[in-house]
Amino acid sequence: MAKMKTHKGAKGRVKITATGKVVGKKPGKRHLNWHKSGKSRRQKGRDFTFSKGEERRVHRLMPYDV
Repeated sequence: MAKMKTHKGAKGRVKITATGKVVGKKPGKRHLNWHKSGKSRRQKGRDFTFSKGEERRVHRLMPYDV
């Protein structure tokens, strides 16, 4: 059976920690920030962990990066 390929889009957007959690950046901070409040801009700068269902999907996209 052939090896599974890593999904390159997911690889650039998320990181899998040593414990297996999936961490990514919050969306919505790339551009058009002038009309957003400072609070929302600060909060979007932080990392966030995915829910369990989302984690399973990401682990399927990135089979060897655990």
